[in-house]
Amino acid sequence: MTFDPRTLAKPVYSALSTLSGTTRDDSKRKEQKNQAVELYTYLSTWGLIRLKAEEKALQSSKPEKVKVIQEFFDCLQAISGYQNLSNAQGLDTLTKLSVEDYLGLTGLGLAIAQEFSFWATAIYHDVTGGDS
Repeated sequence: MTFDPRTLAKPVYSALSTLSGTTRDDSKRKEQKNQAVELYTYLSTWGLIRLKAEEKALQSSKPEKVKVIQEFFDCLQAISGYQNLSNAQGLDTLTKLSVEDYLGLTGLGLAIAQEFSFWATAIYHDVTGGDS
């Protein structure tokens, strides 16, 4: 089996392209870009469990940020092969993993978060400014 270096890039590019393409409001696109860029820092500081909890906490106040977090967990689930990461049972799934599996999944999540940061800059190139 040959390693394809696009394994991480393709689903992230597809997810952010679709999200950006279906959002017309510039303030919402800015919020999406900022969340995509901040994923790596958040994940490296707080971890997957807190990121999944953040998805629930921001549901009503920051829906555009939640969309990016959901896309992140969709990509993580697809690439890792773990089931029930991106749905409502995601938090329970993460808490029940063994230490080795959780740490391995976190490492993969950090690599995916780096892809989100890179592709956010390219896909949202027309969005300017810092945090909203």
